[in-house]
Amino acid sequence: MKFKKNKEVKTIFNKISYKYDFLNTLLSFGLHKLWKKKLVYLLNPKDGEVWADLCCGTGDLTFLICKQVYPNGSIIGIDSANEILNIAKKKSELTKNKFIKWESKDVLEINESSKLFDGICMSYGLRNLNSVEEGLTKVFNLLSVKGRAGFLDFHHSCRNSLPEIFQRLYLRLMVVPISRIFHLSQEYEYIEESIRNFPNRDELIKIALKVGFREIEYRTIFFDQMGIFILVK
Repeated sequence: MKFKKNKEVKTIFNKISYKYDFLNTLLSFGLHKLWKKKLVYLLNPKDGEVWADLCCGTGDLTFLICKQVYPNGSIIGIDSANEILNIAKKKSELTKNKFIKWESKDVLEINESSKLFDGICMSYGLRNLNSVEEGLTKVFNLLSVKGRAGFLDFHHSCRNSLPEIFQRLYLRLMVVPISRIFHLSQEYEYIEESIRNFPNRDELIKIALKVGFREIEYRTIFFDQMGIFILVK
């Protein structure tokens, strides 16, 4: 299966929204929360800064960054999948958090003439855009001078390397069968191919340089299963 169009990806996330948080925690053994905290630690958001969480999903990163930029800064969570965005909004309502703004919009359609951001983050979203280069270009144009961006996603390891074999088997023998219990196997099957089509470390760095970022750092975590990509304009 190929899910290259944003519309198809949006349909997937709308469908899995009701079990998204539960399955993320179950399938990562809760480690996804630590990975996101690691990304935020490396980005070091500060009080008074203006941030955006693109492809924010249910808002995990949005809430983490909110704690860092509060009370003088601001944060907006943006996602094109309304069902999953509604979950993030409900979390805000339950915690009575009126500080975060939420917006339903495709990342590539964000108006670049709007306020520039001190920082932008994205977890498991860059891989799902129509074009990684277009996505990084959009982020570059939305950042203020010396603004920074951070991305957390699956790491694209070399074919038939130990990390790649483990990743492939885990997706096929654990992720898909467990998601099948909730009638979501087709939606989770797309992950393997999306990783295969996602640029590897060197390709991502090459694209970021082409876009114009002046500082680039890529590090792997969790035995080369995940990648953290930090960029400075």
